[in-house]
Amino acid sequence: MNLTMWIWLGAAVAFGIVEAMTVGLVSVWFALGALCALLAAALGAPLWLQILVFIVVAAAVVLAVRPLIRKFRGGSIPTNADRVVGAAAKVTETIDNENTAGAVYVDGKTWTARSADGSVIPAGTLVEVRRIEGVKLIVAASEKKAEAGV
Repeated sequence: MNLTMWIWLGAAVAFGIVEAMTVGLVSVWFALGALCALLAAALGAPLWLQILVFIVVAAAVVLAVRPLIRKFRGGSIPTNADRVVGAAAKVTETIDNENTAGAVYVDGKTWTARSADGSVIPAGTLVEVRRIEGVKLIVAASEKKAEAGV
């Protein structure tokens, strides 16, 4: 075995160890690319071709596998907090993105809130929760009537 074969074998093992130590798929594509480059080295391919094989195989595996994983996993992992998205909320502290101020009351809890369009929303206004960013609700003025629990 020549030096490049040892390098590709070491790379495949290292990527495999990293993959085994992580929860998500992080480096399996590189491990497979390194194994294919090792095969190319064993067949006597020049270094530039080995590197090309590594890159092409790793990219092909990423392109082939990632969409399948997203399809089976569903893209995002929902939490209980997601149920407030689309709900009506009452502004309890004036929302002012520029001064990083604002809070809303929804689903029995008070949340830090920011305006979706950057406008100032006065306390007492009914808003609709558009999305969650970290621990902040992004809201917009709503035409909805107050719902139970708001």
